[in-house]
Amino acid sequence: MSLGQILLGLLESQPRHGYDLKRAYDEQFGRTRSLHYGQVYSTLSRLLKSGLVEVEGVEPGDGPERKRYAITEAGVTDVGEWLARAESPEPYLQNTLYAKVVLALLTDRPAAEVLDLQRTEHLRQMRVLTRRKDEGDLADQLICDHALFHLEADLRWLELTAARLDELRGQVGR
Repeated sequence: MSLGQILLGLLESQPRHGYDLKRAYDEQFGRTRSLHYGQVYSTLSRLLKSGLVEVEGVEPGDGPERKRYAITEAGVTDVGEWLARAESPEPYLQNTLYAKVVLALLTDRPAAEVLDLQRTEHLRQMRVLTRRKDEGDLADQLICDHALFHLEADLRWLELTAARLDELRGQVGR
């Protein structure tokens, strides 16, 4: 996820202080992992240097002065181009779990137990996400559905790999 474009998108509706951007981000995107203030201000600094935002005003505060940032026309264009660009799917071709299975086979450890342990963890995580989905709003439901679909695909892979362990053992043991 591109933090710069997200902050620019949040600025399109109105100029905001860094604190307000952090809060808006956390409400919309950071439900399980909130943004750190340092990330907000370092990103705003880069956007400022790139000409994608400008400081619209400075207000005195209890601590340091508060800068209010506004998106520039170049920033609006940047967000539009980012939204119009397809994201590259992330294939998991270097998967840690696959490496564990192969290493278990190479070291004569029980690879089936590695798969069983992972299956148990996936099912546990699916229960957690299902509860969150059931209790959450539409944003939570959509985020949880995305994660659940990925976990379901992982479970299918675990089953396929378990069924093919003998064949894999023959190939990696060469």
